[in-house]
Amino acid sequence: MTQDELKALVGQAALQYVTPGDIVGVGTGSTVNKFIDALAGIKDQIPGAVSSSEASTARLKALGIPVFEANAVGELSVYIDGADEIDALGYMVKGGGAALTREKIVAAQSRRFVCIADESKLVKVLGKFPLPVEVIPMATARVVRQFAGMGATAQVRLKDGTPLVTDNGQHILDVTGLQMADPLAFESQVNQWPGVVTVGVFAHQKANVCLLGTSDGVKTLTF
Repeated sequence: MTQDELKALVGQAALQYVTPGDIVGVGTGSTVNKFIDALAGIKDQIPGAVSSSEASTARLKALGIPVFEANAVGELSVYIDGADEIDALGYMVKGGGAALTREKIVAAQSRRFVCIADESKLVKVLGKFPLPVEVIPMATARVVRQFAGMGATAQVRLKDGTPLVTDNGQHILDVTGLQMADPLAFESQVNQWPGVVTVGVFAHQKANVCLLGTSDGVKTLTF
């Protein structure tokens, strides 16, 4: 199967974690888009969704799925999102789609995090995929220096030649040269740096379940 077909497979499989009558937390990205498309088939069974990005909000609304503000609802039963990397403990790197801050907010608001990904995203140690870090622009140069002090290289993510601006009006650093043997400690450490809005390590908000698309079908990992 192609990577696109694997994404569609796990997107469909994630429907089993949606509770009829409950609002669903919805992530962002190409795999989540497949889940949103599948969710449209049961939209009459749910009140709607809380979205983690403007892009997902637009896709949900286009398919007739109501979108609620996070502040307007309480705890969500499930949050379904993809990952750029996931390890054997359910710790993830996320933020390739620049929506990491809102993703982490909705994940924290949910009782259960179901990660949907293809098998290429499963890794032994987090860090090969460039780690996204959302920063307040005036802190960019200093945060770059802090990562350099760790032996890593941080670069401002560009779009059309200028710094990409997130849904929150901030910039993204993509950090290479990391190996995160202790994702919980690493997330806590970088979160303390002034000017860092969100680090794209999801260890404190790790996955409870991962639906992994493989050539043999969907493999379910529980953490």
